[in-house]
Amino acid sequence: MEADPASFAELSLEELSNIEITSVSKRPEKLSEAAAAIFVITREDIHRSGAASIPEALRMAPNLQVAQINSSQYAITARGFNTSTANKLLVLIDGRSVYTPLYSGVFWDVQDVLMEDIERIEVISGPGGTLWGSNAVNGVINIITRHTNDTQGKLVTLSAGNQDRGSAGFRLGGKLSDEGTYRIYAKHSEHDDTALANGASAFDSWRKSQAGFRTDWKKGNDSLTLQGDAYTGSIDSLLTRDALIEGANVLTRWQRKLASDSDLQIQFYYDHTKRDFTGNGNETRNTADIDFLHRFKPAEDHEIVWGGGYRASKDHVVNSPSFAIIPDEQQLDITNLFVQDSVTLIKNRLQLTVGSKFEHNGYTGMEIQPSIRLAWKPRERELAWAAISRAVRTPSRIDHDIFIPGSAPFLIAGGPNFESETLLAYELGYRIQPNARTSLSINTFYNVYKNIRTATLIPGTSTFVINNGEKGDTYGVELWGELALTDAWRLKAGYAFLQEDLQLADGSLSTGEANDAKHRFLLRSSTDLSSTVGLDWTLTHVSALTRFAVPAYTSLDMRVGWKVNKQLEISFIGRNLLDNQHPEFGTITNRSEIQRSGLVRATWQF
Repeated sequence: MEADPASFAELSLEELSNIEITSVSKRPEKLSEAAAAIFVITREDIHRSGAASIPEALRMAPNLQVAQINSSQYAITARGFNTSTANKLLVLIDGRSVYTPLYSGVFWDVQDVLMEDIERIEVISGPGGTLWGSNAVNGVINIITRHTNDTQGKLVTLSAGNQDRGSAGFRLGGKLSDEGTYRIYAKHSEHDDTALANGASAFDSWRKSQAGFRTDWKKGNDSLTLQGDAYTGSIDSLLTRDALIEGANVLTRWQRKLASDSDLQIQFYYDHTKRDFTGNGNETRNTADIDFLHRFKPAEDHEIVWGGGYRASKDHVVNSPSFAIIPDEQQLDITNLFVQDSVTLIKNRLQLTVGSKFEHNGYTGMEIQPSIRLAWKPRERELAWAAISRAVRTPSRIDHDIFIPGSAPFLIAGGPNFESETLLAYELGYRIQPNARTSLSINTFYNVYKNIRTATLIPGTSTFVINNGEKGDTYGVELWGELALTDAWRLKAGYAFLQEDLQLADGSLSTGEANDAKHRFLLRSSTDLSSTVGLDWTLTHVSALTRFAVPAYTSLDMRVGWKVNKQLEISFIGRNLLDNQHPEFGTITNRSEIQRSGLVRATWQF
């Protein structure tokens, strides 16, 4: 049987700081030694929060902006430029990129796993283009699921509530041989409508079913992972028939340990998605990706990580009278090569990391994304770091090929000369654990953007063409910390400040980006009231979004968990407990508001 997730609460802050992460440098390193603004959402965090979806879990990261748009959609980004189609954040699930070239963003309604299978979520705010490539502009989210060795036995979970109408999940894990283990899972969820400001239904309820598997094999110095998922679902619509969503993916990863400080990895995945939104387009996309990575130490003071890959993503779009992508079929090929060298200048004290990614795409050709990072450990439990990085967001199909309406005369037309958006980022950070019960991280940044997407009226016409008519800078600070008041009570707090100063070129109109709160505050409490009862609550405050007149709001979420016995746990979860409903995103006309909700969940492990 798998370990009790609550056992993570017994780890000291020092042990938590030594959790190995991989997203910052594509090699295992301690969280306390990572020269980046990284926040880790652990398995225990997810369990104790009662989060039922990945977006809900991401609310725990103080370096992310997470806003629910309606029953199925979220706006999620880091360090600004949030929209319903946010396009400057790269998201991966077990190394599989889930951003869509349709608009360079993420369809959050179909990014799903069994929540009990997540090992951790590594959240980086700041550019990651050197290692991860285009679209890792303002941040990277890496969702890592558990090894099948750790999910043996059976798990059943059931829940019911007023907004999350009900869900059910099942997992079975076992052994294939002395070298191999597996798990299979299935889940289904139903979600109710959100409400409009006047209390009427927004008619946006939805439902989704998903199933998948994973196998892990290890023999000698070789290990192999094979995993896959498939899903189908529908989303209600007031004016048209229900929207349909479906997809499937399969991933395999082979790793060989060449020496104690050297290894090789090859990964391949295939991803199929289909979205059928009547009146707003129908897209089918097939993506194949292969990558390799090699880590080695050519000298005592150098550790090199290098690799490359190729991705082919082909789409087919069924256009509508109101919306068109022309041409209706296209394949986008991306080829990349990267190298990064971590140089130890003073052993256990000072390290310099330099690297760059060289990436070729079919729209703008070669893009170069270098970075340089310096990490200094003045004392054992302190780390100061600085970084300068360049990152790009390459054009998407919407930037280049959108037409609204679907036939001439057009109100909006894609930009055939649309260039990549660019970022030059300057970062400073400091992390300290002054004692066994306290930790603190402070990160500051100054970002310079060019070629931000806008629209410009073509002279003598009524058509706006997509172009790159905005530039500017942003700066801010992110801080978070943890305090273990007692062995049974922990507090976690976070605060983020963001200032944006953007300038439009003459004749250019904004496309609605940078709809961001200036202040965000988070306070989480986790308490073991007894050996069988735990109490967790999260208080969140988000200042107003002035562009779309979304007022400031404060929300309170709470969970009480009761371990009936070793196999059964029952949780009582409340969301948005401070008011009946409030908006978090969207224009004032007919936007959804997020309502107070309650949920009961039962989980059996045997």
